[in-house]
Amino acid sequence: MLNFANILTMSRIAAIPAIVGLLLIQGLVWHWIALALFILACVTDWFDGYVARRLDQVSPLGRFLDPIADKLVVAAVLLILVSIGHIDGWSILAALVILCREILVSGLREFLAELRVGVPVSMLAKWKTAVQMIALGFLIVAKPESELPINAMLIGEILLWIAAAMTVITGYDYMTIGLKHMAASQPSKSQPPKSEPHSTPDARQTR
Repeated sequence: MLNFANILTMSRIAAIPAIVGLLLIQGLVWHWIALALFILACVTDWFDGYVARRLDQVSPLGRFLDPIADKLVVAAVLLILVSIGHIDGWSILAALVILCREILVSGLREFLAELRVGVPVSMLAKWKTAVQMIALGFLIVAKPESELPINAMLIGEILLWIAAAMTVITGYDYMTIGLKHMAASQPSKSQPPKSEPHSTPDARQTR
């Protein structure tokens, strides 16, 4: 279970307290360090899957932790960015949409897993993840008093809204698939309930 691929996945989860702690410290230099850790976490998101397939280290623990680690990182960074004011105003709504979608899809995947139905990740969902991570990267180092040559706050907010829009589209696609399987798993009302076979008095006399 503790193979290299799973260690990479668990390191992504372990980086969350460090990223949050660094963002709570005043000073842009600490936020740049938090950004570096966040980028490493994003890299391991791709690298652990590649290593698992390349080294034949695919395991139940890895399949369980990998999607959870992604959602934990995104949720933690979104919440701390709202807390320190890097996401504010209407942009909080975009962050809320992203969080709600992650919870919705997690519940949907759990339900479909009971039906032994897998939900493949669409290409749009992969692009959504990429845009989302880039947006959070800009927002991590976005401070009004910083002397960056670009407006990181504005870029981060625009990308966050784009990610939120893509989140709604992919969430709708996943829900359509889930509802289709839910409807298929419902027993038909036209079928009479099955009853246990029983013997009638005439049948007993025949035997």
